[in-house]
Order: sequence, then structure tokens, then C-alpha cells
Amino acid sequence: MIEAGAAGTLVVLALIDSMSFGTLLIPVWLLTAPGKVRVGRMLVYLGTVALAYLALGAGLSMGARAFLDAHAEILRSRAFLIGQLLLGIVLVAVSQLMDTRRARARAAQRTASGGGRLVRWRSRIMGEGDRRSASTIALAALALTAVAIEAASMLPYLAAIGVITAQDPGGPAPVVLLAGYCLVMIAPAACLTIARLVAHEALERPLTRLDGWLTRHATATTAWIVGIVGFLLAAHAIFDLGWFRA
Repeated sequence: MIEAGAAGTLVVLALIDSMSFGTLLIPVWLLTAPGKVRVGRMLVYLGTVALAYLALGAGLSMGARAFLDAHAEILRSRAFLIGQLLLGIVLVAVSQLMDTRRARARAAQRTASGGGRLVRWRSRIMGEGDRRSASTIALAALALTAVAIEAASMLPYLAAIGVITAQDPGGPAPVVLLAGYCLVMIAPAACLTIARLVAHEALERPLTRLDGWLTRHATATTAWIVGIVGFLLAAHAIFDLGWFRA
């Protein structure tokens, strides 16, 4: 049985993960394609992202469990917790250095130069004229590419795997918790898809603006994610060290 506090932490981490490049920016970009919303194609993309994250998480979780069993005493030691605290502080500091004026200028330039071949490709895979099998393969490949790009920096997901492993729920519970995490992670994009289907014309302009905003502020969003994960790591270390008691 997982503790309520740990469950709340998992929900927060999943919602942070839902704001990433692959789970929100690309879905919004796909939803801004002209014409009728192709719900099935959005489900292919979101389902592939969720399954890829689940498979990766299950593999990492098993490795984390073996590592935890072998090094349990070290992971509970004062030296390790202080190291975790310092790592959290470093991540918060890095998050402040990421969102620079130069990074914002480059993002604005990318937004201004949009269109072109990439937009035409999006119209083909999301439009009615493209073959269904080709669209499915293209969207699945796009989803797997997004997960692969984010794999080296999926800090919230790694933190969530650590929380689940530390709780030691046993049996199939870790996989179930990871599956729930992945569903929460894609929930905002799924809700946007439903809203786009129900209110197609009303949401077309706001989604286009959101797409531009997310593109311009992609670095800032990543910085926020790094900073929040750093804060959570530091906060957990402080509590485990006994420096703060509620």
C-alpha cells in the first residue's frame, strides 16, 4: 500500500511531466493542423507515448528495486541524503541559469520561421487524404522519437520511479502505479483533443496561440521542470534527515 503523501507526489510529478515536449507541445502542434480533428490519430500518438514510458519505467523500476535491495543502507545514510539535498539545490540553480535572454531569442526566431515542410508533413499525417497505415506509422515513430529525445532528461519520471521503489508496494503494484502515472501524464493532451473535437472553431485560435507560446517558452518550461524536481529532491532529503518535522 502506497502512502497518501507519496501518491500525491506521483500525481504532481505526472502533471509536471504532462507539460513536456512530447506530452504537450507536440500534441498541441498536431491539434493545430487545419481541418477535422482525427481523434484516432491523436490516440495513436498519445497511446504510443504512454506505452513507451510505461515499458521504459517498468525496466528502470526493476533495476531500481535490485539496486535498492543491494544498497539499502547506503541510500538511507546521512551522507547519501546530504548528497541528494545538494543535487536538488544544484538542479534549482541550473533551472535559474537555463532561461537566458539568448535562449528566449532563439526560441522566438524558431517561432517566427515556422511553416514550411514540417507543417505540410503535419497536414498530411493528420488530414483525411493520407493513408491510414502510413499515418499510424508516422505518428508512432514521432511519439517514439519524442520519448527517445526526452529519455536523457526525464527527471520527473525518474523521481517517480524512485518514489515507487522506495514505497516497496510489491507484486504488480509498481507497474499499475506506473500505468496510472502515464495516464495522468497524457491526460491534459487528451482533454485538449476532446475539447478540440467538441468546440473545433472556438478552440482553433487559442490552440494556435498556445502552440506559439509553448514554442517560444520551451526553454523556460524545461527550466521550471528541472527546478521543481530539484525542489522535491531537496525537500525529501530535508525530511528524511529529520531537519524539519511537521
